[in-house]
Amino acid sequence: MPGPRPRATALLVDLDGTLRHWDHAVQATAERRHGLAPGTILRTAMEWPRVQPAITGQVTHAEWMAGVAAALDAPDAVREWEEYLGEVDADVLGLVKAARQAGLPVGIATNATDRLDADLAALGLAGAVDAVLNSSVLGVPKPSPEYFARACRALRTPAEKVLFVDDSDRFVRGARAAGLSAYRWTGPADLPYLRAALGLDHQPVAVR
Repeated sequence: MPGPRPRATALLVDLDGTLRHWDHAVQATAERRHGLAPGTILRTAMEWPRVQPAITGQVTHAEWMAGVAAALDAPDAVREWEEYLGEVDADVLGLVKAARQAGLPVGIATNATDRLDADLAALGLAGAVDAVLNSSVLGVPKPSPEYFARACRALRTPAEKVLFVDDSDRFVRGARAAGLSAYRWTGPADLPYLRAALGLDHQPVAVR
């Protein structure tokens, strides 16, 4: 039976749904103002044939949004909808800061467009981590093995010593398959485990 994994010495954290959250009521208000049902723009934007080129760098964010606007015949609604950039999760940001203060490299791992740098700056997250792994720059999205391999190289840490935190079961499974430790984020109650897993509280724990 294999022994316990080595303690994580680097942190890789998801952006949307983990470090950044969305109040969908804000976007739903914009949709209703333009005669669209709540969730219509998001569903249209995230249709895989439409979003995949945007998150792998084949088209720009502006081109992606133009396609959504054309599909819905609602350019003003899409423009207003995308102006909302979400909110930073203070608890996750605190974990990021604590890890960096302890000397651990930290990266953001996200499927994003070429607007990511501007979003991070607007959210006050520019410079908050040591590496930003943007799928549109890498040309491959989570949860591909190549994505995680490149993330580990960016953090200069072997996969088995990288702890990945994401709110998506699918991405967590992909990270584990690539050799990383991975934990599904569900909320602030997860923080004690994650802090211990990174050795931030000097508590022995087996990373799962």
